[in-house]
Amino acid sequence: MLSTLEKTDINTIVKNAKLQHIAIIMDGNRRWAKEKALPSAMGHKKGVDALKKTVQAAHKFGIKYLTLYAFSTENWNRKQEEVDFLMGLLASTIKSQLNELHQNNVKLRFIGYIEALSPSLQEILEEAENTTKNNTGVNLQIAINYGARNEITNAIKSIIKHGIPEEDINEELVSKFLYTSSIPDPDLLIRTGGEMRISNYLLWQIAYSELYITKTYWPEFDEEALKNSILEFAKRQRRWGG
Repeated sequence: MLSTLEKTDINTIVKNAKLQHIAIIMDGNRRWAKEKALPSAMGHKKGVDALKKTVQAAHKFGIKYLTLYAFSTENWNRKQEEVDFLMGLLASTIKSQLNELHQNNVKLRFIGYIEALSPSLQEILEEAENTTKNNTGVNLQIAINYGARNEITNAIKSIIKHGIPEEDINEELVSKFLYTSSIPDPDLLIRTGGEMRISNYLLWQIAYSELYITKTYWPEFDEEALKNSILEFAKRQRRWGG
């Protein structure tokens, strides 16, 4: 028998739960491929399909902000062949999906140490941001070459560089120097693939985010999986440390 919550329209649930921002650690591409005796590349390609489904579902459910962990500062330690493939897949995906994202009113932003990426990829990211900058639908942040410790370290350096007096430094100020300064902190952090760790992702921003870990590998994540995470979020009482 369905509960009262499960019978309620998902958009109403999102609104009543004040769920604005979902962040996702997209994990499990390689394990999904391995279990199916496929090369890792197939897992990553299937992961792109999951990304597309998730963005569409976020729009459908009325989620305003969606932040996805695509490539971490630690991922450079993988085999060069895989890194090259991921960078190429990222570039081709953005180019092929940009028009559709723009038509669907998605606003794209890329967060992370973007300056370390290849000039050609930086150009693709910049074009995508400029094309969608005035859109008013889902705000989609994709974290590339991102590491939370690196982000916080750079924020501290910027504060020092700006000569801001010690007495003026507070949590609100630090937040303004982060990549996510223009958007609210995540209400919900989802990790796919079942691993129980944060992996250096949005450490400052998720201080009071609700965590949802699913064993579902990222390539299998879809509208129903996102809905289930939202239903679980709506059942919880956020205490904010109180």
